[in-house]
Amino acid sequence: MAATPRRIRVLVGKPGLDGHDRGAKVVAAALRDAGMEVIYTGLHQSPEQIVESALQEDVDVVALSILSGAHMTLFPEVRELMKRRGLPDRLLTGGGIIPAEDMEALQKQGVGRLFGPGASTQEIARYIREWFVEAHGEEALAATPPAAAATAARTLPAARAAAAGATPRASATATAPRARATRVKPARSRTRGAGRGRR
Repeated sequence: MAATPRRIRVLVGKPGLDGHDRGAKVVAAALRDAGMEVIYTGLHQSPEQIVESALQEDVDVVALSILSGAHMTLFPEVRELMKRRGLPDRLLTGGGIIPAEDMEALQKQGVGRLFGPGASTQEIARYIREWFVEAHGEEALAATPPAAAATAARTLPAARAAAAGATPRASATATAPRARATRVKPARSRTRGAGRGRR
């Protein structure tokens, strides 16, 4: 029986102490706009937390953003944990400040294609889509209308909840409002400055 067509599920992770995630958020938004369902783990995640989130969320792809220089340690560690936790067939990809020779060495260890600074987000999305079609077949990929794709990205509190001892719910993908993760608090200056100097 043929699988029901579905969207590609991608977990974007920021492992280690690297505190810069603008690039990760740009890639997450681009993948969402390409019709994928994207879950972002947040900063300062351990390899164990990232793989646990990937398992809980049943993702197809784990994409790591690493700018700290620890890519030769973190990618193999996440790859090994994915194998141990029953996710050897999922794609591990990502990017960051990674020399070409290190990219080549990591690919020999089972890591997918990696992307450096200036890589096109369309190219990243195309690579993930091509990998998914090769692994699962064209019929497994759902055509996602742009309106539906716009609600498919969210920030995942699962890794932090797991660290605190809570178990993340996989059903949160289908039920949690996506906008809540990116909503900005109203600026306080509106109420403070009201009436000041305006007569």
